[in-house]
Amino acid sequence: QVQLVESGGGLVQPGGSLRLSCAASGTIFSIYAMGWYRQAPGKQRELVAVITSGGSTNYADSVKGRFTISRNNAWNTVYLQMNSLKPEDTAVYYCNSHPPTFGPWGQGTQVTVSS
Repeated sequence: QVQLVESGGGLVQPGGSLRLSCAASGTIFSIYAMGWYRQAPGKQRELVAVITSGGSTNYADSVKGRFTISRNNAWNTVYLQMNSLKPEDTAVYYCNSHPPTFGPWGQGTQVTVSS
């Protein structure tokens, strides 16, 4: 069974930065495209960023130019560097494969952007 453990969230002021990490175990991590997803209160979970097994990246328009996804296959870890954070980035952030096939989802990490 795949286990996903997200970390790195917290409370940050608008304009601030956070770096999220997701450690995966129980799978051949390197062959999968991985994604960061987020779910704000009262909203559906949405895809934020994707990185393929080869390292190509893609971003939701709402975070393009501010967020950077990366991965370290040796450590089975995917990262999300978030800069210039906005209040609308407030959500629980999750990682999973893209498309999301790993189950169950991890517990996520809360990101709150507020002054």
